[in-house]
Amino acid sequence: MTASMSLPKALHEKVLSAIVERFNLAEDLAEDGGPYLPLVSQLPMHQGSVGHMRRFTGNPLFQVITSSIVVPALQLDSHMVFAFTPSDSAIPHFTVDSVQAGEHHAFHLDLIPRMDLGSQLAYMNEVFSPLTDSWERGSAIEGLSRAHLSPRQLGIMSPWMLANRATESAFVDIGKVVDEYLAHWFTLVDQGISAQALNGISASELIERDRRNKFAIFNADVDPVWQRIVPMVGSEAAEKQIETLRAVSA
Repeated sequence: MTASMSLPKALHEKVLSAIVERFNLAEDLAEDGGPYLPLVSQLPMHQGSVGHMRRFTGNPLFQVITSSIVVPALQLDSHMVFAFTPSDSAIPHFTVDSVQAGEHHAFHLDLIPRMDLGSQLAYMNEVFSPLTDSWERGSAIEGLSRAHLSPRQLGIMSPWMLANRATESAFVDIGKVVDEYLAHWFTLVDQGISAQALNGISASELIERDRRNKFAIFNADVDPVWQRIVPMVGSEAAEKQIETLRAVSA
């Protein structure tokens, strides 16, 4: 981390760079050559830019979407990266959020299931069980406290999700676990999902589940963070972000 880069931004940049470089992704830019979607403040205490959404594409992924919102007047420094595999794939999507609000840090790390874990044991064993040691180490880091997520939010993510508030030192330590989750996800992308784990689930079933799952995850009724984003960037920009995040590849 440089002197001018916050801990959340440093983690975000490290993860994003690793994904973009690993798969040689290209960035989709706006007509003016800037980020895919500039985010302009609608707040009276802050004028001008508060961040941007960026979009990267290239095989074997569908798209990588980032969202960065920095509002010094609110002491907010928030960065998200969401790497989407194709909708007809059973390989999980990868996501990590990193946030500083005042003196407090927070993060969210997960691989998003593409099949029902409650009925697909072979898929769960192959795709998620290898994360258990990392999840346990991450959960045991001193200085973490549970993030306030509703049962609905928990229900649409994975049981291996780590979502916590963190002291500064705990936030630094979680970087090692992020690296381990990312390395496992890279392996899944490279190797694919076995026929045994797929258990006869068709491409059309995967696409439809992906559509429904994204509608639930990126939903202002389910995730109250969107109720805070709208006043900062306006309803049009917030809706554009949701629309982009909900997109399916087939």
